[in-house]
Amino acid sequence: MSDTIVQGQEQADQAAAMRFAENKQFTQIIYILQLVSLVIGITAIVGIVMNYVKLGEVRGTMLESHFRWQIRTFWFSLLWSVIGFILSFVMVGFLVLLAAVVWWIYRAVKGLIYLNDGRAMYVK
Repeated sequence: MSDTIVQGQEQADQAAAMRFAENKQFTQIIYILQLVSLVIGITAIVGIVMNYVKLGEVRGTMLESHFRWQIRTFWFSLLWSVIGFILSFVMVGFLVLLAAVVWWIYRAVKGLIYLNDGRAMYVK
């Protein structure tokens, strides 16, 4: 009987490890979508939708911090892009837009590095 319990626990552990690996790959895909969005803008929207759809699955894991990082990157970049667009009529907006793009790239690359290293993102 104890062998059955041990086998059941091992199967549950394997299933959890498999789910984590799948969700980690999913997280990596979202980072890639963020970077590709610099060329094909719609991929950022696809990525944010994927974040919200899978957020419940990654709760309580280190991947949740990556999801929060990605979500915040999207919304703050959108905010700064809108501000930059409005300010572009007085020329200073182009600097704001450039800063938003650089920040977007920085956050996506940093997230990929942390994900690859198995580290959680700090989200305050």
